[in-house]
Amino acid sequence: MKILLVEDNPNIYDFLKKALEQDFYAVDIATDGKEGFYLATVNKYDLIILDVMLPFMSGFELCKQLREYKIDTPILMLTAKDDSEDIVNGLDSGADDYLTKPFILKELQARIRAMLRRKTSNTSVLKYKDLQLDTIKKSVYRNKTKIDLTAKEFSILELLVRNENKVVSDSMIIEHVWDMNYSNASNLVKVYIYRLRNKIDKSFEEAYIHNIKNTGYTLK
Repeated sequence: MKILLVEDNPNIYDFLKKALEQDFYAVDIATDGKEGFYLATVNKYDLIILDVMLPFMSGFELCKQLREYKIDTPILMLTAKDDSEDIVNGLDSGADDYLTKPFILKELQARIRAMLRRKTSNTSVLKYKDLQLDTIKKSVYRNKTKIDLTAKEFSILELLVRNENKVVSDSMIIEHVWDMNYSNASNLVKVYIYRLRNKIDKSFEEAYIHNIKNTGYTLK
């Protein structure tokens, strides 16, 4: 899954980017309101984390403009003060949740998981035949056999399972798994698909991951 983090403090966005990537998310960063609006309107994100105090455009205004632009991506607002007026302004501008600074990383991670669960489904467990993914625990089982995946492998497999029997293109995988600054992602898709096949299909009679020539990949 992919997150847009709009934050102008380099200490905070560096820390959060590393923490979120360890949680298997791809993260794009915008350091002001205008850049945040641009990225949110030209790319597809699963979640937006939005600071209130931003250059050029406040987080409140940015959130309001995104909703007016019909961007319905869940938005988590970061507020500098535990002030009820700020919280009300954030929610009224279109935010789905808020967290006050300074915050505990575990609480932020829990709120992100809860928001993504509400967005995708009522359960964190995805199933395809005898393949089971827990998107919270980041665990994978096939026929009750535990399969260890890297963060990128898990994200690609999750995308395939959510789009079972549909073709997922290279560009869809890149957009879902890698951030916008990664220039060699297209060369890695085939490598990661190869690794996934070795882990998901090689030890079992039925292969699930299939290549659709010149189009992409599908789970069927």
